[in-house]
Amino acid sequence: MKHIIQHNFNVTRAQRNAHKGHCSFLVWFTGLSGSGKSTIADALEQALFEMGIHTYVLDGDNVRTGLNNNLSFSAEDRSENIRRIAEVSKLMIDAGIVVIASFVSPYEADRNNVRKTVGAANWIEVFVNTPIAECEKRDVKGLYAKARAGEIKNFTGVSAPYEEPKNPDIEIDTTKTSVTEAVAVIINKIEHKLKL
Repeated sequence: MKHIIQHNFNVTRAQRNAHKGHCSFLVWFTGLSGSGKSTIADALEQALFEMGIHTYVLDGDNVRTGLNNNLSFSAEDRSENIRRIAEVSKLMIDAGIVVIASFVSPYEADRNNVRKTVGAANWIEVFVNTPIAECEKRDVKGLYAKARAGEIKNFTGVSAPYEEPKNPDIEIDTTKTSVTEAVAVIINKIEHKLKL
């Protein structure tokens, strides 16, 4: 951008990682509403916290109450929502934090943009591939019922598309895998990335 000159600060990401005793990166959860993304993300953070890892969870609904409270659920605003989270994640990774992000993020192009923004080496994609029938059965927030009644427009899986990841790093179906098992699978996959 014109007239913008980035300032380079003396403390580096490598120094922050060394200070914390682990590397920083992004674990990105994607899946339908009600799939179990936030539940697994929460349990993963608890497990990593107990291991002494500095973490932070960015969650779709939580972020939309503050940073992204001016965005709708149109395709354009969904993309902007994810673009902002990608930039926030990049900053947090630079700060030395293991970022755990839980977002429906229905569009492959948007997820690819996150990967590009934070860098492929800093990206782990977890596809919580719970069948929509199970998500609707749970309907913990009552959103599917409202979407089916026409009260919610552009609802992913009902009136808006969900583009499944083609090659996620981890795929979890919560009808077959418990939260505890899911966390164990993820930790097993990311353990090497935590090492300095």
